[in-house]
Amino acid sequence: MASHSRFWRDPALPFIEARSVDDGRKVCYSPHSHKSFSIGAITAGRSTYVSGDSHQQVTAGTVVLMNPGVVHTCNPIDGEPWSYLMLFVDLPWLQALGFQPFDVLSSQSPDLYQDLCQLHGVLLDDQLISASKHTALCIFFSELIQRLPSSVASVARVNPGLLVAAAFMREHCTQALRLEDIGDAAGLSTSYLIRAFKQHFGLTPHGYLVDQRVQYARARLRCGGVIAEVALEAGFADQAHLQRAFKRHLAVTPGHYRSAQ
Repeated sequence: MASHSRFWRDPALPFIEARSVDDGRKVCYSPHSHKSFSIGAITAGRSTYVSGDSHQQVTAGTVVLMNPGVVHTCNPIDGEPWSYLMLFVDLPWLQALGFQPFDVLSSQSPDLYQDLCQLHGVLLDDQLISASKHTALCIFFSELIQRLPSSVASVARVNPGLLVAAAFMREHCTQALRLEDIGDAAGLSTSYLIRAFKQHFGLTPHGYLVDQRVQYARARLRCGGVIAEVALEAGFADQAHLQRAFKRHLAVTPGHYRSAQ
């Protein structure tokens, strides 16, 4: 049991998940992305935050933001202790509030930090009903959308074939895909696909495909799926294969994630 990492979920609020980590030295991530929007607070120590082409050190009191689909990592610095909390919010729910991808990757605002920590505490409060938590979520994220600058990322300079390739992998991530299959679907040569895809998305096509399979498995495990069955459904060779990939991407085992409350 990875006691240093805790998850919170509420069946009445299926669009949000919370996580807190007391000892960040024990959770190291490979580059990965989320379908959801993610926002976190560094509650102690410092760490290295990499998002796209940006590399920065973040310290206690910093709020970090991860737009959906953006490859990122946040890992300890030379074994230094640090801790953090995170919220993962489904995109459709946020979009109903007017969400657009944010232009900023982090914030040093004391008010935002305090509000996020307070919201996390509200979600974990067993004495509060789900309706009260839903109200708090609506208020926080509505204010966040007004508080921070956002814009739709420009794709004008991106080869549209790369976007087609990514969409094809998302749609067919549970299937056995070859580079030739992806290239044919996107109208790209395999050599160009390998080179340009990593340059734009921060992952190789194979890495992106594994990332999508982990996200698929994560959603199925949240619904109580049997780990061995989920592994095969998601396109992994077996449970051990899922276990390795899941731990690299989320720094917990599938079993801990499935059972964590």
